[in-house]
Amino acid sequence: MAAAAPPPPPTATAELNMNLPTTHPLFTRIRLATISDVPFIHKMIHQMAVFERLADQCSATEQSLTSTLFTKPPFESFTVFLIEVSPKPFTQFPNFPNSNFSPIYKTLTLDFPITDPESEKFKSVVEDGVTVAGFVLFFPNYSTFLAKPGFYIEDLFVRECYRRKGLGKMLLSAVAKQAVKMGYGRVEWVVLDWNLNAIKFYEEMGAIVMKEWRVCRLTGDALQVYDEMSGNNDVDLI
Repeated sequence: MAAAAPPPPPTATAELNMNLPTTHPLFTRIRLATISDVPFIHKMIHQMAVFERLADQCSATEQSLTSTLFTKPPFESFTVFLIEVSPKPFTQFPNFPNSNFSPIYKTLTLDFPITDPESEKFKSVVEDGVTVAGFVLFFPNYSTFLAKPGFYIEDLFVRECYRRKGLGKMLLSAVAKQAVKMGYGRVEWVVLDWNLNAIKFYEEMGAIVMKEWRVCRLTGDALQVYDEMSGNNDVDLI
């Protein structure tokens, strides 16, 4: 009778891989926008109008933005910072075309990777594998009380999937840093009174929400009336 085969050797217990990453880096860059970025800016303006429940008032087109933005050097008129993101480190190009501003780089550490359903629509024109995540548009104004220029922020917007990651704070900080660099006296903007999250965010950054001030605006037909009346010497506009 043949002897029974010996039992197989015990299987080695698989070792846990303690080197698996538990966080996900997100590389960010703030740079000056150019006329090539108008399609991204237009898409984000429309998304912002929807978020602010003002889509019916948004008539901007790529053509109208192209003809009105980027007509003067940055910081002398309308200026746009874009914030871009990448899962890999950026190529730090030496030839960004403005000596008054160098791109700002920062690496965020996230617990989970971000899924961007619109990444194809927001591919950066500057570098492959990079996505446009938000923007801030601002321009110079002037304070007679301070006798100094400042910056007025017209729009600050971060796309939905990138919110609550600190990107909005980075954009606002970039404008403030540029104002300090240029010796300007202040940075200001407005916020919708129902947007309590934004109000809290701005207050935590040190901004004063001025409840006693109201925005006055002439636009549309009300503005055109003044053009029509300008040729009538019998009309007193004051």
